[in-house]
Amino acid sequence: MESLELFMKTANSGRAEFTQVVTVPAREGQSVRSKTSSGIFEFSRPNRFKFIYRKPFEQSIVADGQTLWLYDVDLNQVTARKQSQVLGSTPAALIASAPDLHALQADFTLTAAPDKDGLQWVAATPKAKEGQLQVVRVGFRPGEASGGLAALEILDSFGQRSLLSFSKVEVNPALPKDAFQFKPPQGADVIRQ
Repeated sequence: MESLELFMKTANSGRAEFTQVVTVPAREGQSVRSKTSSGIFEFSRPNRFKFIYRKPFEQSIVADGQTLWLYDVDLNQVTARKQSQVLGSTPAALIASAPDLHALQADFTLTAAPDKDGLQWVAATPKAKEGQLQVVRVGFRPGEASGGLAALEILDSFGQRSLLSFSKVEVNPALPKDAFQFKPPQGADVIRQ
């Protein structure tokens, strides 16, 4: 828990590369499937972050403080949703949206989890039971001055597991003023929900 608290206190913004592996459990007639993607993650507390997926498909998720934008390059489609309606008990709230540990505890029950793979883990169980998340675990490299964000593991109610591994983590980098502004590309279909 100390690593999460340290991260929340010291990392007002950040940048990292990420690799995400999504594992879908076996179902009748199907074996376990997994999909790997990668990209860049940036955040500025509170309520601003972006995931820029580069491989295997280009996609952007940008939260500008008011709107959550999802842009699928292949479909040339943008989905816009009010950020306040979609972020509460999400994994993004754990590492990027909430301004402090107290704010996190409004939406999550936080508990120390056993160390694993050389990381210190914190389990975050959403207090809202109607969502699709069962538990989110955040892994930190022990002994790093900023808390050492290393991984985010998400288990949903369908048994799907997502593991985001962070590398080249920069804490409090100088981010451009417009880093979290999103303007739909010319000709893109925009769906507002």
